Amino acid sequence: MKKRRIITILFIIYILILLRMTVFRSNMSLQRLLSGTINAKFMREYVPLLKRGYWMRSLYLFGGNIVCFIPFGMYLQWRKQWKLKTIAVMGLFFSLFIETMQYVLGTGVSELDDLILNTLGTVIGAGGMLLWVRWQCKRKTAD
Repeated sequence: MKKRRIITILFIIYILILLRMTVFRSNMSLQRLLSGTINAKFMREYVPLLKRGYWMRSLYLFGGNIVCFIPFGMYLQWRKQWKLKTIAVMGLFFSLFIETMQYVLGTGVSELDDLILNTLGTVIGAGGMLLWVRWQCKRKTAD
């Protein structure tokens, strides 16, 4: 029971940090309300970076969107053991919330890429947790 509580507290801290990084940035102000931008074209930011040779920056942005949502999927799978499709939808909606808030608060660019990559990160996290739990069960039965 104590372990569950600690993991849940860590998850809440993770959510708060993620929201601070993505939505509640230092450039937030009343003057910026509804001043965000929307990028609905897939890979719009990555292609120019790659063409200019900024591979590491592209990898950082691309991979960062995936990696930042892996704990989200891991926690949902660990806590609820939902189907991957359900967890993917939860990741999509949480990402959509973040992207919407970035637009409303004017603290970032709301991007289609982010929705897709964040959802992918959620699925990777949930799938990884599912595989880990199955491996643990097989290991215990083998002992």
